[in-house]
Parts: sequence; structure tokens; C-alpha cells
Amino acid sequence: MTVILVRHGRSVANTSGVLAGRTPGVALDDKGRSQAAELVNRLGPCVEQITAVARSPLQRCGETVAPLLAAIAEQTGRRVPEVVVDDLAEVDYGSWTNRPIKDLLAEPLWKVVQQHPSAAVFPEGEGLSQVQARAVAAIRRLDRELGGEDGSGVWIACSHGDVIKSVISDAMGAHLDTFQRIVIEPASISIVRYGATRPYVQTVNNTAVISIPSPPPKKSHDAPSHNATAEDDATIGGETGTDNTPRPATSAQAPAGRG
Repeated sequence: MTVILVRHGRSVANTSGVLAGRTPGVALDDKGRSQAAELVNRLGPCVEQITAVARSPLQRCGETVAPLLAAIAEQTGRRVPEVVVDDLAEVDYGSWTNRPIKDLLAEPLWKVVQQHPSAAVFPEGEGLSQVQARAVAAIRRLDRELGGEDGSGVWIACSHGDVIKSVISDAMGAHLDTFQRIVIEPASISIVRYGATRPYVQTVNNTAVISIPSPPPKKSHDAPSHNATAEDDATIGGETGTDNTPRPATSAQAPAGRG
């Protein structure tokens, strides 16, 4: 089961210098709307494989996936479900919400967020550990529900920078205190396949055309019991590239912005 994690396109908050958080009415700006429109082409042939689109309830995520949902309906004749998921919402920054970033730099908590995020709890808001717990639980639950009958389905989860970073950190088996090393730009695509024994991180922060990992081969009923999970094991020495899937270059890393 494969989830394509999409950060919303650039919003009016990303360039405002203010931490918008969950403030209602934060829309995409002109560039963000262009990014949302481009998302359809960037997903390429996998548009036909998408079984569902889950998203944060915030406006900027709804605006990001709207062109994709329309394109799926037009190209395939299917209307895939759009699932609004509260646990994919932006971090609740509490009393930090709508404060200028330049003012927050002087707060003692700022250094904790940067260096020890697992201990960071926003005043009157939530902690980053709570964010990771709710987001990871939601993604794994949705992956079981939206992966299709045979578990080979591809689905979209549209959310926010720190939320996606926390999900990727978990998928990598890394401590939350390392998640600030991950960059997630507006409209970027990250891909995780949840296998039977572990997640596989396929792509992180891609801003070009993507490739989707082929599902593992079906297990033969005649296979010996000791090979029960062999089809989901990592390839020793690295992937062979024999699935003929193009591998686009990973995008350059840049500051992810806000929201």
C-alpha cells in the first residue's frame, strides 16, 4: 500500500512572515494555485491508480487537491472519495498562532523546537510528539482502509510541512528529534509504501514528476513457510532497477517555509 504525501501549495501565509497555523481562511496564493494545477501532470500515469484523496480540513489543502480530483474524474470517469481527516491538520501552535516569525525567534521554546522537538509543547497548543502520534496513526489507519482489496492501491494524503516531516521520520525509523533534518517544500511529493514488515520511503520532497514503486510480487501458495515475507524484504545491495520505472532526480533541498 502506497501513500503519496503532498504538502499543500504555497499559501498567502507562507510569504507573510506570520505563523498562520490553523487560522481559517488561509488560501493558496497565485503560485500555490499554479502548483496545484501542475500537481496533476507531476503525478503522471499514477493518476489512474489513485483510490482516494485524504486531506487536512484546512482551506489550503482543499484548494491543492481540487484540480487533482477534477482531473481524475475527467481522465478516468471515476470520482474518487475525498476524505477530510482532522488528524492531518496543521500543528496547533496555540498562542504562537498569527505571531510574526521574527518575534518567535527570541522565544526560549524556539531553540527546543529546533534542537529537541520531541520535548516541544506550544503554549496553549499541542506538542510535536502529539502531532506525530496523531498523524502517524491516521496515515497507517487510512493506508489499511484505502489500499484497495489486494492492498496494492495508491492514495493521496495532503497535509502540512511539520505533519509530513513527522510521518516520514516515523517511516524512516528515526527519532522525532531528527525530523528538522527533513525538508518538505510547498507542493512537494513524498512517497511511503507500507509493507508487511516495515515502511519503505520511496521519495522525499520531490518537486518534479514522480515514479511509483511497483507492488511486491504476489506470494506463491507453494512457497515454503520460511519465505513467507521474502517478497516484502529489502533488496540486499540496493534496488536493481529492473522494474523499468524511471527515477527522477530528487529536488534540491530548500527551506520549507511556514504552514
